[in-house]
Amino acid sequence: MLSFDGFRTRIQPPQAADEAAFLAAMNDSIGFHHPWVSAPRNHAGWQRYMTRLERPNEAGFLVKRIHDEAICGVINLNVITYEALCSAYVSYYGVAAQAEKGYMKEGMLQVIRHAFCELGLHRLEANIQPGNQASIALAQSTGYEYEGFSPRFLKINGEWRDHERWAVLADKD
Repeated sequence: MLSFDGFRTRIQPPQAADEAAFLAAMNDSIGFHHPWVSAPRNHAGWQRYMTRLERPNEAGFLVKRIHDEAICGVINLNVITYEALCSAYVSYYGVAAQAEKGYMKEGMLQVIRHAFCELGLHRLEANIQPGNQASIALAQSTGYEYEGFSPRFLKINGEWRDHERWAVLADKD
């Protein structure tokens, strides 16, 4: 569990005990997520997510409000790679009831710190659909910079979708 002094949130890897609260939050956020992401919304989806996090090159974090443990969102480090590349892809999605309160920004700053200081990574890359203004704003507010455009980059909800590449570097001035 990680948190910053003065933050209202902390990040922690998901645990079996989080399943019911997680699924309730994701089901309440379907309209908030569509068409950008398909979050797990049932036990089978939760199990797939938890199984994926068992891989050595994957890490997932729930952003939780400290005072009541409410789940505010999810931030994942995907395809963690060391040696010459020393980077990870970042995926994330918030909870509708906790939107626009700064919780995901706090969580992202904690994940960035964890990735750079604890895991020793050099680069984090977020791939964001061009119309997803909330995700772009979160990336920008936490130090990510626009790097380019990737047509038909990821398959989301059964369709290949264009994405913008945003990245933050450990040694950025």
